[in-house]
Amino acid sequence: MTLVSLFAAQSGGAGVPIRELAMLVLVAAAVSYLLTGVVRYVMVKSGWLDQPRLRDVHDIPKPRLGGVAMFTGVIAAVALASILPALNRGFPPMTPDMRAIIIAGSVLLLVGIADDLFDLDALTKLLGQVAAALIMSFMGVSWYLLYIPFGSGSTLILDPIMSTVLTVLFTVALINAFNFVDGIDGLASGLGMIAAGAILVYSMVMLHDQGGTVSAYPPAMISACLFGACLGFLPHNFEPARIFMGDSGAMMIGLMLAGASVSASGRIAPSMYGTADIIALMSPIVVVIAAISVPMLDLLLAIVRRVGQGKSPFSPDKMHLHHRLLSMGHSHRRVVLVLYLWVSVIAYAAVATTVFPVGFVAFTSGLLLIFAVVFTIRRSRDMPNRGEGSRKRYNLRP
Repeated sequence: MTLVSLFAAQSGGAGVPIRELAMLVLVAAAVSYLLTGVVRYVMVKSGWLDQPRLRDVHDIPKPRLGGVAMFTGVIAAVALASILPALNRGFPPMTPDMRAIIIAGSVLLLVGIADDLFDLDALTKLLGQVAAALIMSFMGVSWYLLYIPFGSGSTLILDPIMSTVLTVLFTVALINAFNFVDGIDGLASGLGMIAAGAILVYSMVMLHDQGGTVSAYPPAMISACLFGACLGFLPHNFEPARIFMGDSGAMMIGLMLAGASVSASGRIAPSMYGTADIIALMSPIVVVIAAISVPMLDLLLAIVRRVGQGKSPFSPDKMHLHHRLLSMGHSHRRVVLVLYLWVSVIAYAAVATTVFPVGFVAFTSGLLLIFAVVFTIRRSRDMPNRGEGSRKRYNLRP
């Protein structure tokens, strides 16, 4: 598999529908970008502003609910995909994935909107997350194949109960990982875009290697739609942010990445990956883990930290990775760029193994890793523009 052969593939048929996937990215980005401005205007005029809390890093009230614009961008892109001949193999009756993602995402969006407006308690949000994950699993997006690389290697076929349990646990964990990491301007949207981009590249490689198999279409389309939605929202959300995505956006990113991950690595037999090499056999799982590595690490550290202190795993604090980087003297923008860089390095190392020789990937990944370490430990010289200057710049009072 080479980049030349991938991009030489023709749209439709058994090839890789690159142009159509690019259209999904552009539509999702355009709708998300334009509608975010509308949502911000409505929220500011109505007075629904997020008041700064002790654990927050922003110091002036700002509107939330950007997730509504993002999910609308996703819906618009999915609607376009459903009428494109090159992508209709990824819709019912061929596969239920896209319908499941939209319905589960709509349920979770309502929960997120309620939380953004009225601050739901942790248990209510958790029940909403579980309900959305169950809907996705019951509608067919469920992890029922699990490859075990140890020994001679084997594939476990999970029964319906275990499949549902694994899918729900994975989905809820990923939803909360992005919910937890959404604590600084541009972080969640940027990490979501990078993770979606990694899964998108892998899905296109899988489409090429497997000759356009039906099961490879949904992860490609889901990740393309999510990539575009995050791309369109990011200009509004990058530091200094004019609007927050809120739980409606962060939870949506987690759900869609979970859906794309299950489609990409939880339902396709390892024998279809195209090679008996262990790296290729594990590549779907490695790509997924790499793409979500930083949010999941932050989630695990938060749970261990809070439980160790005798607190609820959902109790807020200021000890997330971005808080720690801020305490090192980095500016808000540099913290975001540091975390972008680490996720990109890990995702590149995973995805590149499906395209380039292992030796080349190891060498380039090592160089990128050294650069990431140096960039992280070097203190930022620019400090964020906060306080009264930001208040005047955005004039958030209607």
